Amino acid sequence: MNYKNGRDVLPPSLLKELQKYIQGDLIYVPKAAEQRAHWGEVSGTRKLLADRNKEIYLYYTSGWSVADLERKYHLSGESIRKIIVKTR
Repeated sequence: MNYKNGRDVLPPSLLKELQKYIQGDLIYVPKAAEQRAHWGEVSGTRKLLADRNKEIYLYYTSGWSVADLERKYHLSGESIRKIIVKTR
């Protein structure tokens, strides 16, 4: 997160209006809802998990058992089954 001086980014009239409510403190201005990234998009975690889940499904369809997949991916059998059903 980058901090910017209000004098550098806000029109003087808006800065004066904000100073009625807060002065000398930090204020966070959130992104608009349509501009926010979904969970894991920025870090790549979402894609990493999607790729892992496809891999689990491919192993399962090629004959691996749920127990084998549990050991390989360190997940519970219930988690493996959820991934398989969801990926179909």
